Amino acid sequence: MVAAIDTIGTVIGENRLLLDEGLPLSESSRVRVIVMIDENGKEDHDEREWLRSAAGNESLAFLADHGEDIYTLEDGKPI
Repeated sequence: MVAAIDTIGTVIGENRLLLDEGLPLSESSRVRVIVMIDENGKEDHDEREWLRSAAGNESLAFLADHGEDIYTLEDGKPI
C-alpha cells in the first residue's frame, strides 16, 4: 500500500529537509520524497500557512476578545 502526505518544508544545508509539521507515522520507516521547487522563486502559500500566519498576527488579536462574540447558534435560520 502506498500513501501520500502533502506537507511543506525547507531545504537547509546539504541534503537536509526540515518539515514545517510532523508526519503522522507511528514508527520509523523509509520514505520516498518528491521535492517540488517553484522556478519563479516565489513560495506557494497553502491554506494551512495562511491560517498559521493569521493566528499569530497581532492585528487580528481583537477576534479573541469575548466581546466580539455577538452571535449565537440561535441567530439566523438553519440551512
